[in-house]
Amino acid sequence: MSSPIIGITFGNSTSSIAYINPKNDVDVIANQDGERAIPSVLSYVGEDEYHGGQALQQLIRNPKNTIINFRDFIGLPFAEADVSKCANGSPAVEVDGKVGFIVSRGEGKEEKLTVDEVVSRHLRKLKSAAEDYVGSQISDIVLTVPTTFTEVQKDALKAAAKKVGLKVIQLINEPTSSLLAHVEKFPFNQDVNVVVADFGGTRSDAAVIAIRNGIFTVLASKHDTNLGGDELDGALIEFFAKDFEKKNKSNPTSNARSLAKLRHNAIITKKTLSNTQTATISIESLADGFDYHTSVNRMRFELVTSKVFSKFSSFITDVIAQAELDPLDINAVLLCGGVSYTPKLASNLEFLLPESVAILGPGSKNASNAPNELCASGAALQARLVSDYDAEELASALQPAIINTPHLPNAIGLLGAQGEFHPVLLPETSYPVQKKLTLKDAQGDLLIAVYEGKHHFEEKTLDPPSKEEKKEADDEDEEWSSEEEEPEVIREKLYTPQTKLMELGVKGVKGLEVAFNLNKNGVLRVTAKDLKTGNVVKGEL
Repeated sequence: MSSPIIGITFGNSTSSIAYINPKNDVDVIANQDGERAIPSVLSYVGEDEYHGGQALQQLIRNPKNTIINFRDFIGLPFAEADVSKCANGSPAVEVDGKVGFIVSRGEGKEEKLTVDEVVSRHLRKLKSAAEDYVGSQISDIVLTVPTTFTEVQKDALKAAAKKVGLKVIQLINEPTSSLLAHVEKFPFNQDVNVVVADFGGTRSDAAVIAIRNGIFTVLASKHDTNLGGDELDGALIEFFAKDFEKKNKSNPTSNARSLAKLRHNAIITKKTLSNTQTATISIESLADGFDYHTSVNRMRFELVTSKVFSKFSSFITDVIAQAELDPLDINAVLLCGGVSYTPKLASNLEFLLPESVAILGPGSKNASNAPNELCASGAALQARLVSDYDAEELASALQPAIINTPHLPNAIGLLGAQGEFHPVLLPETSYPVQKKLTLKDAQGDLLIAVYEGKHHFEEKTLDPPSKEEKKEADDEDEEWSSEEEEPEVIREKLYTPQTKLMELGVKGVKGLEVAFNLNKNGVLRVTAKDLKTGNVVKGEL
């Protein structure tokens, strides 16, 4: 039996590994410490190398030898890297023109590591965890990357993987991978536009993806390398520090170790409040010999971090605008990354976006309860797909001419009896494509009018019910208020026909099947088939 191709998501904060098990299910693989979201951290104490959660614990006592947030530096010259991301761990230095780190290995020995070497060592640990779980050697992987990664960065990542015996069969961008994992378990019934929002520890990424006939097209993407869970932690740290200083007249942020203790407990508090209403922290000798004990409830946490959550919400509305879409064009927002566990993120979006937009987070019945595992799961699903191809077939399939298919700028559909437009092929549908619809109620002689259409938005004002209507509706013993309600303003997305493309006349039908076929050259063929007689009428443009 050949070794499986595994999927790896390599993030700045955490990494995950997944594969398709013999039962054809996706398994997200835990390391030897039981971590499925494995911290992307390496730490050195003498000759010992720590990885994952064990390395993360070293940030308090051994920060200068603990390497964090290094993923985005791969393939970048030192001058272009934002090395402030490493400020809480081993400081970044220039090594051979690249980002590097100098760590102590005991007895006065120092080791210089380029970011390429750090990435290789991290991938080696992930490889080892996968091999322990699967029970065989691993060599081929599908690796996810941010949409911002350049070809140089991708090549550097492949080279770092190759150094530890890993061959990158395919790179897949992170939003697409997460969405792939979602639709595998919760498929959409129709063609949709989805915002995939990945809020990680150090950065946020979002993409608007159109799903048309099973094909994903990225319409827009947005990135913020200064927005993430770290900002939530920072707001909590500031709150705790002020509270501690007020009680003890001592500033814990002036000492690096005290600050590291606060950061560690802020992260725990944030995670705890995602599941419970109250969290308690207890830190011995936080600063100047004073201990710190306090409790914080979810409401206080949401108040303290409200500005950061507002940034998350604005980030999503901005990427929708960047795609030149209206919020009503969006069918769903898929939340990924560790921040997605916080209930406030989803509730803010539910308030901000139209009711027609589904917010797919941990609290949604139609979404994964583990949003930080979606990306790796999607990579594993892609790995299963590419495992069916040999090297030559795969290389051919990945050619840009195959991937970059043309797309429809406007909708194509049918004109109803009352002049209303019914879209069949939505905007951003890639072609070649074929779509069929069945009109079982179609009877008699019909004229099938095919149009190109566009959508627009209309606002309607709904007057509130009168006092008499409200009293009549209040059959239960519910509280009733005599206060005047404001009229409700709602926005609707409407389609209007623009250009007639063709007409097909059919006689005496009892049920009709209409098929739209748009070939790779942009030639549209429409066929109308009588379901009873099998007679077919065709049109072409």
